[in-house]
Amino acid sequence: LQSSDVDMAEIDHFMSLLMQHEEEGLICPVMSHGSVHFMWIKHSNLYLVATTNKNSNASLVYSFLYKLVEVFTEYFKELEEESIQDNFVVVYELLDELMDFGFPQTTDSKILQEYITQEGTKLEVAKSKVPTTVTNAVSWRSEGIKYKKNEVFIDVIESINVLVNANGSVMSSDIVGSIKLKTMLSGMPELRLGLNDRVLFALTGRDKGKTVMMEDVKFHQCVRLSRFDSDRTISFIPPDGESELMSYRINTHVKPLIWIESVIEKFSHSRVEIMVKAKGQFKKQSVANNVEVRVPVPSDADSPKFKTSTGHAKYVPEKNLVVWTIKSFPGGKEFLMRAHFGLPSVENDELEGKPPITVKFEIPYFTVSGIQVRYMKIIEKSGYQALPWVRYITQSGDYQLRTNV
Repeated sequence: LQSSDVDMAEIDHFMSLLMQHEEEGLICPVMSHGSVHFMWIKHSNLYLVATTNKNSNASLVYSFLYKLVEVFTEYFKELEEESIQDNFVVVYELLDELMDFGFPQTTDSKILQEYITQEGTKLEVAKSKVPTTVTNAVSWRSEGIKYKKNEVFIDVIESINVLVNANGSVMSSDIVGSIKLKTMLSGMPELRLGLNDRVLFALTGRDKGKTVMMEDVKFHQCVRLSRFDSDRTISFIPPDGESELMSYRINTHVKPLIWIESVIEKFSHSRVEIMVKAKGQFKKQSVANNVEVRVPVPSDADSPKFKTSTGHAKYVPEKNLVVWTIKSFPGGKEFLMRAHFGLPSVENDELEGKPPITVKFEIPYFTVSGIQVRYMKIIEKSGYQALPWVRYITQSGDYQLRTNV
């Protein structure tokens, strides 16, 4: 992406500049060549680069680059070199609509898909039929949407990031939350969402029950930010179908919901024995689904033998891992897995380092922070009744437990 007053040849300097910075260990998201600045992100095997010779708003540029990734992924499923080469006509069409003269324009993939199709024959025909939505104040929702049954599905999803050191102490932890909508509503409805937000309760003088202190709150463009700033009201006209309404972070000490204790013993480079104990440290009424405990093993291990008190363990040699899968893990329960491997060669342990044990899981009907959807008001001029459905899910984010061996 280049602003018109930056020479087209300037991008040729980007890769050599990047390699030079990598060699010097000075890699940085903003690099300069003369008066031209390169702002870049990497996705899969691609670099997305914006150039400017002005004092541009860097956060806007990066938001736009990440939005590009999102739009291209919606169109091509996977964004990589091959998908760009196979769809370069659509890429040009999209870039033409996404930005004009250095200013972001329509960035909502659902609206773009109404008039930029992936069938090449339709591209020219579609151009004359740009939907009025693009020029409306509400550019993320088309008019005239109709449903027989009006419903909104709200998913509150919290991911737990935890790092536990080899001594069993929690080094860092936080919660990253997301509120996702699946909107099936007719017309142009106005929605208001109420959460047990600590700041809101303090503003209104109510302090009853559990409240949550949200940080780094980020909203979909449909939310009226001025309303949120003045009285913490989350008011919006929603996009049709699926969308992420908001994300947030809660900086709090989190007790690891699935606690792992491991003993990994190596015997004179002839065999390695692994014992892993997993304990559910969440309330007994809840159940963790599709739990995966991933235990690293030496790259030269072979002849695996497993014994589990529940679930199934398998060796994944291409990733040097034992993956212990437990479909259903009730709170308060404790399970064991034992593994035995042969070690045919004498390897240098230092070269391999000490990769951590990682855990994946999902616990429905439960959030760690205690965040609650207190109400969802749906107002539409035709006056129809609509049903809001709420679901809570807690899942693992970056969940690592370091080992001594």
